[in-house]
Amino acid sequence: MLYGHISSYYSASANSAHSWPFLQGEICTDVCIIGGGYTGLSAALHLQQQGFNTVVLEAERMGWGASGRNGGHVGTGQRAGQETLEKIVGEERAKILWDLGLEAVDTVCGLVDQFEIDCDLKYGDLHVASKPLHATELREEVAMLKQKYGYEQVRYVDRDGLKEMTSSKRFYGGMLNEGARHLHPLNYALGLAKAADELGATLYEQSRVISYSGKDEILINTEAGSVRARYLILACNGYLGNLEPRTAGKIMPINNFMLATEPLGQDLASSLIRNDTSMSDSLFVIDYWKLSGDNRLLFGGGENYSSRFPSDIKGFVRKYMLKIYPELENTRIDYGWGGTLAITLNRMPHIGRLQPNLLYAQGYSGHGVPTATFAGKLIAEALAGTAERFDVMADVPTHTFPGGTLLRWPGLVAGMLYYSLRDRLG
Repeated sequence: MLYGHISSYYSASANSAHSWPFLQGEICTDVCIIGGGYTGLSAALHLQQQGFNTVVLEAERMGWGASGRNGGHVGTGQRAGQETLEKIVGEERAKILWDLGLEAVDTVCGLVDQFEIDCDLKYGDLHVASKPLHATELREEVAMLKQKYGYEQVRYVDRDGLKEMTSSKRFYGGMLNEGARHLHPLNYALGLAKAADELGATLYEQSRVISYSGKDEILINTEAGSVRARYLILACNGYLGNLEPRTAGKIMPINNFMLATEPLGQDLASSLIRNDTSMSDSLFVIDYWKLSGDNRLLFGGGENYSSRFPSDIKGFVRKYMLKIYPELENTRIDYGWGGTLAITLNRMPHIGRLQPNLLYAQGYSGHGVPTATFAGKLIAEALAGTAERFDVMADVPTHTFPGGTLLRWPGLVAGMLYYSLRDRLG
């Protein structure tokens, strides 16, 4: 088990036991980054390549938050669908966002290759329809992506075709995306940390930021030290807390949960997911799953909106898994864990500047592996003087949750209960 991380399959199978010191005393740097997840680590390594000196301050351990606990899906496009984006920003800007989403996947793969990150990188995603109407929508989406966006790595799979791809009989069709990827998320995060370190970034763990202030120069304070920096990047996402009230109301932290079964025999594993793709369903409260490098089923299902996790996470998630794969009734569950992510109202990331030298990126809404990695790259571009692509993402409207941080919880719970009811009743 990786020291300092929660108990999960990912921490139990982590590659690296490397640790970094906590910050003591005062130091100076070009860029200070708060948060040691995908956003912060990607920003650090890209900034180092641009010639900046960077410091990363992580409250726990590198990759401790959602970056080390998620489903590991590396999806194409944005979290919001292209039809939705066309309504929000227009067709021309939606096409740019689609292309940036493809580049985000390429960025992840490029970093894995460049820095030789051992993270079980695999190919393909199968998104399946939980209702007949959803199958029609997926068929139409495939046609749109091919005809309008020129994307040829996707195809529709009808219900008969699904029988050749999964043993589950719950679904009415699917969209196979061969341009998507999936991976071991914690090993990927640890690989980014190692790469940033090797490029000269200074990383600190157990260094929670308690405040910051300043304009031309920013002073960032932890309990045991401080950093003076020309630039500050907020990369906290679902763990922002009360650190920055100006951005907190744009995101809603929610909890999502996963399990890992015992290692499965090759025949059983192949029957669940025959092509070893990642999979997800079309429910509003989405289920998602994949096979690990050692043939466990890694399954994510269920979420809650409180400050507490269920007392029995394995049992909480297992009921969702058995709806899809009842043949796993007698399969041992070895790990169950949860994590906190941040969603936005329109499911698009919230990226921007609070002042010329204070940038942030958050609210990846379950699409964080590629989008957060890419956000770090765009932040580095912006600080290096090329802000056009950063501004494309920053210009996507992000609305404040009704009631701000005070009333967002009851509003979200009411909305989620409504959509959960729709999932159950159709």
